[in-house]
Amino acid sequence: MHARRPGFWVYWVAVISLTGMIGSSVAAGEKVSPKPETTATNVVVPAPAVPAVASTPAIAPVQAPAPLAEQQPGEPDPAASKVVDQVGIASWYGNQHQGRLTASGERFDQGKLTAAHRTLPLDTKVKVTNLENGKTIEVKVNDRGPYIPGRVLDLSTQAAKMLGMEKEGLALVRIEVLPDQLASAAVN
Repeated sequence: MHARRPGFWVYWVAVISLTGMIGSSVAAGEKVSPKPETTATNVVVPAPAVPAVASTPAIAPVQAPAPLAEQQPGEPDPAASKVVDQVGIASWYGNQHQGRLTASGERFDQGKLTAAHRTLPLDTKVKVTNLENGKTIEVKVNDRGPYIPGRVLDLSTQAAKMLGMEKEGLALVRIEVLPDQLASAAVN
């Protein structure tokens, strides 16, 4: 009897749950848009029609959040650069990028333990754990990406092999910035 691998089902459960959350917000009439709407900076909420009582507190004006600046593809999001622990789908890349320059300026080597992340500072060392099989490795972030929505990390071929995800191509992983990296970031 052939046993099925849990990775396939874990991936699809994550996809289905995300689809359900998006669908329920759309069904509830919420707008799903990457661009925030422009709103007034001060909005005054009228007092409810209730008889005046001496202990009724005054209603303060509500501050609307400032619109977010447009972010260009490949640029790290400064608000998200404080990531210490992240869970998401990882993929890997190899032959097609061998020898090309990475965002850090070094040449991509599919035999090294490296990764691409959208927001972590370049040269940050992170621990990556494959949540489907428990394998763990340490990699250095030397590139930007992945550029496919829903993915949080692109690994080198060697890193994918060591995590046991090369054949599947995708895996649910936990990314943890190593403690010594956090200390050096605080000094800088």
